[in-house]
Amino acid sequence: MTPAPFLTDICDIAPDGAAYWLETSDGPRVRAVLWGQEAEKGTVFLFPGRTEYAEKYAHTAAALQQGGYATFAMDWRGQGLADRLLDDPLIGHVDKFTDYQNDVRAMVRAAQELELPKPYFLIAHSMGGAIGLRAVMEGLTVNACVFTGPMWGITLHPAARPAAWAISWASRVMGAANNPVPGSRMQAYVLAEPFKGNTLTTDPGMYSFMQEQLLAQPELSLGGPSLNWVHEALSETLELSRRPAPNLPCLTFLGTNERIVDPKRIQTRMASWPGGELIMVENGEHEVLMETPQMREASMARILELFDSTRMAAPPKVAC
Repeated sequence: MTPAPFLTDICDIAPDGAAYWLETSDGPRVRAVLWGQEAEKGTVFLFPGRTEYAEKYAHTAAALQQGGYATFAMDWRGQGLADRLLDDPLIGHVDKFTDYQNDVRAMVRAAQELELPKPYFLIAHSMGGAIGLRAVMEGLTVNACVFTGPMWGITLHPAARPAAWAISWASRVMGAANNPVPGSRMQAYVLAEPFKGNTLTTDPGMYSFMQEQLLAQPELSLGGPSLNWVHEALSETLELSRRPAPNLPCLTFLGTNERIVDPKRIQTRMASWPGGELIMVENGEHEVLMETPQMREASMARILELFDSTRMAAPPKVAC
């Protein structure tokens, strides 16, 4: 673990962070950003979604710090300032979806080395929700977890799903697995799409915030995924759907206008989660934590309530 760049210029809402390079067991170097190391109540591991980076969650970190919690946020392999995995850095890629668990393990080791305050908690968004679900299923020691728009399934037209499986599988046989998905843009979504009609947020200020961050730090940009990423994501979400939920306090937030991940998979999962609760965010899009101030404040109030109510309990034992 060594110091890494913390991008203060795009983080004025929470400028007092620190960043670290973390070496993973299989090679790629990832980056984690820490806010509030002196917090008294505990530490929140924050797992971003595909294309995202730690500084995008400055607003969330500021709210958690105000509530008494440190935030430790990840740049996954292949995105943010972590090592990109292909010659074209704009293609979102992973070799195996379970490789992200090596990033999780590096993050936990770093938290222990930094002696971050315990207990630990989890907030995981979108792709981070799939990574986080496997992590807690396999024994990540947290007192409670929160998911927002988790990628427990991917929204595809019924006719397109068999084609996505077939094409992504065939790309491996044909040596094309590292190629981008046909028709995908090699540009960040928020720079390619106007605010009107976007699938991320109904708040124009937050959309501008995301755009301004990438204009100031273009090396954070990521475009469409590789065919291999698609195959791995489809395989991982299907496998996770067949496993029981852990006995762990959980809140999951889902916008009523969700159009990126599969709401049915989320509803099915939460209906069988012991002690879990699904919170529908009226008129919310995919990024609940980057919605309007009213939505954000309501969501953060529920998150802090959950963390406060579980912080004194012993972490549940989850079979690995």
